Amino acid sequence: MKITLRKIILFYFTIITGISSCFRNDLNPEDNRDIPAIAKYFSTKGRYEEVNPYLIEDIFAVNRSMLQPPSAECREIHLTAIIRHGTRYPTTKNVKKMQKLYDLVRSSNPSKKSWLRELQTQWTMWYTEDMDGRLVQKGVNDHKHLAVRLSKLFPSLISEEKLRGGFIKFITSSKHRCVNSTLSFKAGLTEHWNIKDMEFDHAVNDALMRFFDTCTRFVEEVDNNPSAMTEVDMFKQGPEMRRVQQKIADHLNISYSLITDDMAEAAFYLCAYEFAIKTVNSPWCRLFDEVDAQVLEYANDLKHFWKRGYGYDINSKSSCILFHDVFSRLDKVVEENKSGQQVAEAVTVQVGHAETLLPLLTLLGFFKDSETLTSTNFATQAHRSFRTSLMLPYAANLLLVLYDCGGGNLRLQPLLNEKSVTFPGLTDRASMPLYRDVLEHYKDLLQGCDFETECQLFKQPVEV
Repeated sequence: MKITLRKIILFYFTIITGISSCFRNDLNPEDNRDIPAIAKYFSTKGRYEEVNPYLIEDIFAVNRSMLQPPSAECREIHLTAIIRHGTRYPTTKNVKKMQKLYDLVRSSNPSKKSWLRELQTQWTMWYTEDMDGRLVQKGVNDHKHLAVRLSKLFPSLISEEKLRGGFIKFITSSKHRCVNSTLSFKAGLTEHWNIKDMEFDHAVNDALMRFFDTCTRFVEEVDNNPSAMTEVDMFKQGPEMRRVQQKIADHLNISYSLITDDMAEAAFYLCAYEFAIKTVNSPWCRLFDEVDAQVLEYANDLKHFWKRGYGYDINSKSSCILFHDVFSRLDKVVEENKSGQQVAEAVTVQVGHAETLLPLLTLLGFFKDSETLTSTNFATQAHRSFRTSLMLPYAANLLLVLYDCGGGNLRLQPLLNEKSVTFPGLTDRASMPLYRDVLEHYKDLLQGCDFETECQLFKQPVEV
């Protein structure tokens, strides 16, 4: 059979372009009509696939090239994975807001716009209050698929042998969506390896995964304190949000006064939930253009900034207990490895909430902008680092990978949502610094950051 040079070139070109396209994050989901043009602004209601668009083509695709140890001698000895639950139904609180908006749309004057007529006459309110944040099938798949991808990324750690041997530990929040996400992650592994003769336990630990509930100072000074959200409230009453509300009212041909900021948010959530849960580009999405979506994303970012992020010191300090749990485990692995023992806990999978991850990311210094997010600087914050749409989609994950590179040379690599990130303030081989440099960088937190002390409602003055 005669093979021409042109065919050979075409064959290799196909292979090369196929490989490179697997991990392209510049693939434009907006070219796909099934994906809302505003999907990348859905904040904590967004799909994991919008953060890693290559997964739209292949949900099991991984990119091991981002794991770049400084020498071939380096080997992975431990992985801690702190993971948010998968895609869920709206909470009861949001269902009530959505119901009010739906009733208003149904009662508004019949529209000539086909998409709006569809909302008025064909779309039915199928969300019910008893759904209350429960995991959906897409959320089950989020964690099953993530489990398989992590086993491909770290095959020496997440292996059938390690799972059967009890070297992979699972910890979860008590919330049903977290427990079911943990079960889904385990199912992803057992189905991948066709394990049918064993079951694997998990531990429920709210002290670690829902620390915010028991941090009294956080609960009193921030969570239950309306004045703590002043910047958020001011933005919701500001010109940017008011214009979004007016545009929705114009679409519906109703009085501006009938569309509240809660209703604008409810419409945005309806668009987001329909897409995240059912992969439907809903007519609800037609109520917004890109600028509207950016405004609503900023409103959500403001809320998370002031309630869980850099807005108040106690937000991050409430995660001290989880911070110490992570580093005490890493220290134990270091000691076991140094003494030649087998590492008892090769992998720790901890499943929690966006409210679990964000305070810890903040404590570690990630995504800190030079300018504080406020109600008045929306326009200047277009290129901010603090974007929950990128940080905290469903199944968001912080991975900490410990490497032994020989000669007592241990390195720690952080990954967020399967992408390499750098510890803020560390410059030498920042994507995989020496473990001792990480300890030195965070020594003040390691020596302090006591959960009980930080979370006291009335902290005692420090004696000089």
